Amino acid sequence: MVQRNTRIMGLLAGVAGLVWSAGAAAQTVEITYWQYFLKEKEAVVNELIAEFEKENPGIKVKHETFPYANYGTKVASSVPAGVGPDVINLFYGWLPQYLKGGYLQPLPEKEFPAAEVEKDFFDLVKAAKVDGKYYALPTAVRSLALFYNKDLFTKAGLDPAKPPATLQDYLDYSLKMTERDGKGNIVVAGSAVHPAGQGQHFIREVLFRQWGVTPYSPDNKKVAYNTPAGAEAFQWYLDLITKHKVGFPGFMTDDVTAFRSGKAAMNIDGSFRLAALNAQAGLNYGVAELPAHNGVKSNFASFWAHGITSSTKGAKLEASVKFLKYITSEKTMKVWLAKVGELPARKSVALTPENLNHPLYGPFIKGLDYAHATYFIDESGQRQVMLDAVDEAVSAGRSGKDAVKAMAEREQQLLDEFYGK
Repeated sequence: MVQRNTRIMGLLAGVAGLVWSAGAAAQTVEITYWQYFLKEKEAVVNELIAEFEKENPGIKVKHETFPYANYGTKVASSVPAGVGPDVINLFYGWLPQYLKGGYLQPLPEKEFPAAEVEKDFFDLVKAAKVDGKYYALPTAVRSLALFYNKDLFTKAGLDPAKPPATLQDYLDYSLKMTERDGKGNIVVAGSAVHPAGQGQHFIREVLFRQWGVTPYSPDNKKVAYNTPAGAEAFQWYLDLITKHKVGFPGFMTDDVTAFRSGKAAMNIDGSFRLAALNAQAGLNYGVAELPAHNGVKSNFASFWAHGITSSTKGAKLEASVKFLKYITSEKTMKVWLAKVGELPARKSVALTPENLNHPLYGPFIKGLDYAHATYFIDESGQRQVMLDAVDEAVSAGRSGKDAVKAMAEREQQLLDEFYGK
């Protein structure tokens, strides 16, 4: 009898265990996170997700990546249908288009108070704030700096410990380090000049501002760089290609390839390039803050941010909020800096003596103090307007004044179309 009761109790315990397991499984919430594919980012995010799931056993995060070229199309076709991600990684410059498409919901004010965000994060993150509400927050931010090849500096008789501090220095150094073959063709560019890379941002947010020009009106609805000073700034950039001939668009395919292969002595690029350059065997390079002009410093900053899609509700929304808080935490930012090389978005993590004095991170972090994040309404369209302006000016011998005028007219059409709707 005792043996029979023991068997019954064992069966009951087993049934209870099955019921408990089923209940636990039912309580597990799965959310989906999307980002574009980049090997370094994918690996780090997988590590972060594993750690997050340990700390939050009731939440599972499904991580999916897509080729950069198809990412926007995938979002546009999936999110409105409610079959896309719960949390999405997006370039901040896409935010206006995402909001117009109804892809995102505002971050809960209770969990992400605006005052707290603006106290803790760098000011440039306000580019993700629309009508008083934040729609996305970043783990990392990016700025520009001057990469320079120390070996080519030495070869030209320049001191690698003294990178150019002004635009005039930058030009002088570029001229000294440009090498040509017997036919006059460039074999080593004094500086990479590639508008399709970071050149477009260098013109818009660095050169224009160093000549005293604010690119857009305060409400971002009007182009404001079509001025004599704006034309001078644009002409300075064109002269690198057409007058001084220290480099040209397309040299060695692009600026990154030229610099990595030791065929460009200097290149203006983003902090996101550090990981790739550090992996380049034999590349002896340094990093410096962008050269100033007439005492004026300026920089361009950008970021990829995490938002919550409009279709995410209930338990998935609660889980998504927890995940977003985790991937924008101080802890995550420290991991991201160490493994990806991108700058922490929280000032408390970035502005440490160790980081500010770091030979590679330091110049980028210092640049954040005077950086501007362009408020794009059509990032790809506005980029193309800039690229066309440079290309037409170079190929047709157009002056900086005429190029800026045509560029301003085209970009204003984009702004009018967007805000007119």
